[in-house]
Amino acid sequence: MKIAVTYENGEVFQHFGHTEQFKVYEVNDGKVTESHIVDTNGQGHGALAGFLQMEKVDVLICGGIGGGARTALAEAGIELLPGASGNADEQVEAYLAGALNYDPDTLCSHHHEGEGHDCGEAHEGCGHHCGE
Repeated sequence: MKIAVTYENGEVFQHFGHTEQFKVYEVNDGKVTESHIVDTNGQGHGALAGFLQMEKVDVLICGGIGGGARTALAEAGIELLPGASGNADEQVEAYLAGALNYDPDTLCSHHHEGEGHDCGEAHEGCGHHCGE
């Protein structure tokens, strides 16, 4: 099994569509056997689901994520666990232990045409504080 986490400075990055890196974990018999960081090479939003599919990822742990990305991940057969925050390695260990703290209803819908948002602020519709 492969688990990917939106990644920045060791933490779960809080905006899926703007993530520049994923940390990908190889899991065998319920334990992480290998991990590496993958650069998205500037791909964003919808292209990231295809990127993860090419990496053969089974599960994605992330912070905020929009509806279009949710749909693309579902179509790619990738299990989504949004609304997570904190240290990426610890979140993967929590997932493997069945104790991941996440919010399946997290949905960022506050985008404005042609611009992103500052994840250092709380946003209506995000479901959580993006900067945590």
